[in-house]
Amino acid sequence: MEQAALLRTRRLDAADIDNIAEEIESLGRGERRELVNRLAVLLLHLLKWQFQPGFRSPSWSAAIREQRIRLRDHLDDNPSLRAHLDQALTRAYRLAVIGAARETGFSESAFPQSAPYPFEQAADDAFWPE
Repeated sequence: MEQAALLRTRRLDAADIDNIAEEIESLGRGERRELVNRLAVLLLHLLKWQFQPGFRSPSWSAAIREQRIRLRDHLDDNPSLRAHLDQALTRAYRLAVIGAARETGFSESAFPQSAPYPFEQAADDAFWPE
């Protein structure tokens, strides 16, 4: 709070610039983690939707729609994250496969080795993998 006050009053000579830079970087890492987490949950649900068609239900489709909204909202709030989507998709997919294997009882090798849906497709309300 002290450092923020110094910045607001333009007392840059008294501000701990290195600490402020570290805090800003830390915030950015947190937002990227949130992107990966949101994307992992969405991909997990899409994998289950695709690989367990007999279990599809209205609540399941609602969970997918909700994650899409939360993901788009997060990107709207943090537009600079769009530059990290490819890396986030790769990281999120690894987590999604682990979760999908746990929740379906399938082995991890039953799922594609890399994300079968590009980000724009996964986030598209009209996309439902078959």
